[in-house]
Amino acid sequence: MSVAIPARTASAERAPLVSWMLTWATARRVLAQLRHDPRTIAMMLAVPTVLMILLRYVLNNPLALNRFAPVYIGVFPFVIMFIVTAITTQRERARGTLERLMAMPLGKLDLLAGYAIAFGLVACVQVAVVLVISLTWLGVALPGSAVPMAVIAVLDAILGMALGLFASAFARSEFQAVQFMPAFVLPQALLCGLIIARDQMTPVLRWLSDVLPLSYAVDAMQRISVSPSWTRAMTADVAIILAFTAAALVGGALTLRRRSR
Repeated sequence: MSVAIPARTASAERAPLVSWMLTWATARRVLAQLRHDPRTIAMMLAVPTVLMILLRYVLNNPLALNRFAPVYIGVFPFVIMFIVTAITTQRERARGTLERLMAMPLGKLDLLAGYAIAFGLVACVQVAVVLVISLTWLGVALPGSAVPMAVIAVLDAILGMALGLFASAFARSEFQAVQFMPAFVLPQALLCGLIIARDQMTPVLRWLSDVLPLSYAVDAMQRISVSPSWTRAMTADVAIILAFTAAALVGGALTLRRRSR
């Protein structure tokens, strides 16, 4: 006599890919930690603005300011978020916080999404402060709306966060996490088009710039500084920035483990 076997039981139901309850709990934990760390908050919110003020008086020319300021509005948050995220995440790795969290019913995507939401909210505030100061006090003029610039600047900051999360996996101390900044950020700053246009580089350097995420962040900001409306080229840049961000988050997920070796 044959026995009918149910195709799937309730216990075998597939769990959701991301638990938004656990994700939001992780985001709240990270935000609570940041709230009790005023120096980190000051670094994330004040440093990009101070750098923009310095840029304004270094250039001391309205035409030069309108040309270069939009690019640095995206670059400065990128760099600051990279440093802060790399140090913060490495500190939690070193203290075993991440491993203890992974011992709970918390998936890797829940954890990473929580970090992304928390630092993404901080990035929104960071970019808002920089934009308000730049467009009012510093007198930066844009050909169109400030909304596209705000969107791309936030995406640049989140990209820096994702790369910082990924870079933290290769550091064994907070000092080493800071040391990774030259390896991850400075080559991109040299090849992204800030110093010389990418189409004027040698073929080898141009190829290297094409595989670095900051190149597309700078391209998008440069296009915003000369175009009054959103273009297909900007959409392509945003898509590539999002792809790099997702790849960095996946790379960070692969470095997480549930227990120490």
